Amino acid sequence: MVGSLEFCTGKLGSRLILVLGHTKCGAIYGATKTFLDAQAQAQEPKKAGSALEGLLKDLGSVAQEAADELGPGASSDEVAAHAVKVNVFHSMNFLLKFSDSIREAVKSGQVQLQGGIYHLETGKVEFLGKSPVQSELLSSTASIPPSMTSMVERESRGLHGVRTAADERVPSDAALKMLKAGNERFATGAVTAGTTSGEMRKALVKYNQAPHSAIIGCADSRVPVDTIFDATPGELFVLRNAGNTCTHAEGSMVGSLEFCTGKLGSRLIMVLGHTQCGAIAGATATHQAGGEVKAPGCALEGLLQGLASVAKEASDDLGPGVSQEKLVSHAVKVNVFNSMNFLLQFSEPIRDLVRKGELDIQGGIYHLETGRVEFLGRSPRQDELLSSKLSLPPSMAMGMVRTSEDGTLEPKVALKMLKDGNHRFVTGAPVLGKVDCHMREALALKGQAPHTAVVGCADSRVPLETVFDALPGDLFVLRNAGNTCTHAEGSTLGSLEFCTGALNTRLIFVLGHTNCGALKGATAAYLSQEKRANHALDVLLNELGSVVSEAKSQCGRNATADEIASKAVKLNVFHTMNFMLKHCDAIREKVRSGQLEIQGGVYDLSTGKVEFLGKSPQESKLIKGSSSVAPSLKHKIAGA
Repeated sequence: MVGSLEFCTGKLGSRLILVLGHTKCGAIYGATKTFLDAQAQAQEPKKAGSALEGLLKDLGSVAQEAADELGPGASSDEVAAHAVKVNVFHSMNFLLKFSDSIREAVKSGQVQLQGGIYHLETGKVEFLGKSPVQSELLSSTASIPPSMTSMVERESRGLHGVRTAADERVPSDAALKMLKAGNERFATGAVTAGTTSGEMRKALVKYNQAPHSAIIGCADSRVPVDTIFDATPGELFVLRNAGNTCTHAEGSMVGSLEFCTGKLGSRLIMVLGHTQCGAIAGATATHQAGGEVKAPGCALEGLLQGLASVAKEASDDLGPGVSQEKLVSHAVKVNVFNSMNFLLQFSEPIRDLVRKGELDIQGGIYHLETGRVEFLGRSPRQDELLSSKLSLPPSMAMGMVRTSEDGTLEPKVALKMLKDGNHRFVTGAPVLGKVDCHMREALALKGQAPHTAVVGCADSRVPLETVFDALPGDLFVLRNAGNTCTHAEGSTLGSLEFCTGALNTRLIFVLGHTNCGALKGATAAYLSQEKRANHALDVLLNELGSVVSEAKSQCGRNATADEIASKAVKLNVFHTMNFMLKHCDAIREKVRSGQLEIQGGVYDLSTGKVEFLGKSPQESKLIKGSSSVAPSLKHKIAGA
């Protein structure tokens, strides 16, 4: 029918196509009865045993649509009568969807496509006009009807009927088009993949594979990736796990994709989530339940905890009060982009191919309800993440010491490593093990490149490497009572200048802690108004008095000593950060130019958690001001 109409409107110049149904249509009434009988018996219509039965079965979708529009309670005759009209529009839509030449003629105004119903009782034709979805269908890209695509698609699959390494590599845009076309065939019930012959299998063995796309999909049994893209063996390199994530080292997704895009030459990676994802729903429920995060008791709990950040991001995006259903739906999309970003952030081979234009990373969501894939495009953060310097996923980098060969890390990456490490420590799931002889040798021969300099307290209850689950080579640690840098002896400022200058560390982190003995002592000394300077400790406590004074002022006159000391812990963190900015030209200049960040935090002895405080509220003011030499260094510098 389509070919005949293309001939008529093209060669013969006809300018009107009229799709004409009629009342009491036997085909439509028969199809309606077949459909309603099967529905009443709660079973699928039987497989067609003749061409007529096949015709009636194919018209079942028209009967179903008519029944859905009329709703329950409609009689069989009423459904059949309405199905006549539905079928007219169905045929019109088919022409618009699957004929490129008819679509173009309608677009240009050369041809009109109209519908009508001939009423047997009166002889009159009821003219229905154009299809209500004509404008939408004019954007279709299909060029031939589904029943004619099988042979064409088979020929385009490769020299041997399946894709092998004997075929040319497929560019990413062409591969994406093949995925879209395959999913459209699947969604419309016009699949062409068919069976694989013995000759095809032999070709795959002899010539090896050359998949046009790599897919990261969910292990959900309702999402058979090859099927939903109507693909034959050799076309797709498929990786699947619960939650379509790539954050774990086990069965490395990143390594597999580096193999596929590097060795096999695939030019497209598609990260595919799906609606009603059980893994995402489980992670979302875990996030919403709140409570203290515990060490995972099994691999599944570890997986859900790993997806918790996705649930949190989705929750932050939508705000409070959103339903579980909407939250899960949004989290599915967030997780797709999260996996795409993970690949860009932690794989240099993949980043390099993307930079060169030899690889594209796209995302999509498979809708269980319709069978269609919603194509999301690239990550909005792709350009930003292409500047990443990381070469291994976190779970694979664990147990590998940092040396000078690893280069520097951006402050936000270093801060995330601190946060992740503290999270592992808090949940009782540290991953860093013993340091072997090869690690020690690397540190000795290649030198250090710590990602963070930490100014912490000397308190034995706050072992910084342990608190942040860090290996030797990760942290440049400075510790003294009260995590301060106001004294020249064992100069903290000088050490930080060395770390941020010679070692090029980009993050300084000042860490106080609850129940700090130094600040309790300083509080007691301040409140007693006793000024002693007989020992170095007396001087330390006296100089912390300004912090205690500010804490007392903020707490009010009725505050207890413990309350003041607790307040002073946080204020002292900012005091130390401000001291660096005020009295160290080298540090202040690096902060001003964006080469260095100074952040602070407070470690809670009772929970093990670090409260990350961010930058000093006075930073912007201090980096604009003029410098002054640290008080304890003035006489030494002057003497020099």
